[in-house]
Amino acid sequence: MLMEVKNLLKITFLSTKYAIMKEMENKVSFFMNVFFMILNNASFLLVWIVIYSLKDNINGYSFNTVLLLWAIGSGTYGVSHAFFKGAYSLSTTVVDGKLDAFLVMPKSVLIQSILGVSPSAFGDILYGYIVLAITGITPYKLLMFTLFIILGGILQTCVAIFYGSLSFWLGKVDQFADTFTSLVDMFGTYPDSIFNRFIHIIFFTIVPVAFIIFIPVKLLVEFNIYNILLLLVGAIIIILIACITFKRGLKRYSSSNLMIARL
Repeated sequence: MLMEVKNLLKITFLSTKYAIMKEMENKVSFFMNVFFMILNNASFLLVWIVIYSLKDNINGYSFNTVLLLWAIGSGTYGVSHAFFKGAYSLSTTVVDGKLDAFLVMPKSVLIQSILGVSPSAFGDILYGYIVLAITGITPYKLLMFTLFIILGGILQTCVAIFYGSLSFWLGKVDQFADTFTSLVDMFGTYPDSIFNRFIHIIFFTIVPVAFIIFIPVKLLVEFNIYNILLLLVGAIIIILIACITFKRGLKRYSSSNLMIARL
């Protein structure tokens, strides 16, 4: 079991490494993508600066806490898209029969099918650390922030895997999957306290942004053992649901007999 996990981590690392090296062939384009993503994210904070110039507190959220929302949100989005870009086109991969290329490989079909690099997403990760620095960095915050964006990136990828895997039963659902995965980013940039109880139920279920962004933000503000346990339990459930859905769906997969070379 440990050897299998080690092999999966190794193939993930190597695949990502070579994908990044390929993207870095044009260094100007790569770094421009990173820079403009940082600039794009920073522009959205101007709205909050205006709002907090008129009001010091929004339903218990200070401006500093909203900055943490954006830091965690950008970081998790960046990790997910920087290393697992393929998860966001999983529906198309399934419907178009492009899983054939991964079925013949000795490693995990799921891992192989979701790997992919988005250069601009590295800008999201860097932006997350920049915003964190603005809020004030402590060793605890830096360590926890890094752990949270890695975990959040994995969970956000799992959300994309789950909705993309529905294509095994429902056919092409790429727009449906895109809508639900993008809701994580949309809701995650607003204080959860402004939403009603029904929306909060959604945050813990079909759009689990509570586990990806809101609970990590609360833990950065104040350590709470209950929130730690809630986050761990929620993370395990989300990962299991995504993996089980893909695994069961794969049994229904019909090959398209496409001849696709993986380079």
